[in-house]
Amino acid sequence: MIMKQDFHYDLPEHLIAQHPPERRDGSRLLVLPRSPEVAVGHRLFADIPQLLRPGDCLVMNNTRVIPARLLGVRRDSGAAVELLLLQRKSTTVWEVIVRPGRRVRTGHCLDFIPDVLSADVLTVLPNGNRIVQFHFDGIWETVLDQAGLIPLPPYIHEQLTDPSRYQTVYARHDGSAAAPTAGLHFTTALIELLQKIGITIVELTLHIGLGTFRPVKHDNIQDHIMHAEYYHLSQEAADRINACRHSGGRIIAVGTTSCRVLETLADADGTLKAGSGWTRIYIFPGYQFKAIDGLITNFHLPESTLIMLVSALAGRERILAAYQEAIELEYRFFSFGDAMLII
Repeated sequence: MIMKQDFHYDLPEHLIAQHPPERRDGSRLLVLPRSPEVAVGHRLFADIPQLLRPGDCLVMNNTRVIPARLLGVRRDSGAAVELLLLQRKSTTVWEVIVRPGRRVRTGHCLDFIPDVLSADVLTVLPNGNRIVQFHFDGIWETVLDQAGLIPLPPYIHEQLTDPSRYQTVYARHDGSAAAPTAGLHFTTALIELLQKIGITIVELTLHIGLGTFRPVKHDNIQDHIMHAEYYHLSQEAADRINACRHSGGRIIAVGTTSCRVLETLADADGTLKAGSGWTRIYIFPGYQFKAIDGLITNFHLPESTLIMLVSALAGRERILAAYQEAIELEYRFFSFGDAMLII
């Protein structure tokens, strides 16, 4: 039995990064070799080109965070409500989280911007989420940009002055409620340099849901049920990744989201097939990786599914020791924090 508390560590609150670094690639980088015989290294993220080899392949998640947080009022009472968009069901219908939920019931009308955006509550789901139908004129994406806010993670308490800093420079497909934060460290110039020295850059899409922040509640982690997230990997992208592998290059996922898509679509020998769909893949120690040789990632919350994933790749004790070293050296943690390269 693998217990949730096996993935606990104590993090001083002041190490939770509340804002992005001045420069995207100016963050620190802890280099954790998968071989236990090789010591941990400490670099800057801008040093990534020196740590990769020509022929390696970086796989990046090109999802874009949508302004999925809507602040409004109940039309009948004027009481404040907040909606978090989870999943689009049709052109105008979404599954959402409502706060405070107990005050919003089927049949209630919600107003966000007068004469611009409103919604009717159609259904209360068994899990407490709501199905709502939005009413607006014009293009949904334009209206949402006007009415919505970027939903920052709950551990970030400061306002984000530049919303683009919670998007990767290669974000292009709308759909996420959270950023693929390992990718936030890349600049356009750094990507161009990597390509110039022979690193293949391949993109896929996984739209990140708010379930990524859902805690593991069961003591036995195998009882946890993963949330589903939509992914897409094109045939061209699959072919390029397979070609890199066949030529001896290493496949390095940029972020746990890219990792989850690759492992979802890989055959037993690591060969990738194109595909789209919903993945609930749950990776924890004991999992045998098929698709990736390395991972660029941030530092994750204690007892989260994400620290379980990196522990599956590098070993639980080795990960926790690296995290402790990062704490002692005052690395910055979580979404706007520093990075780790496991390779």
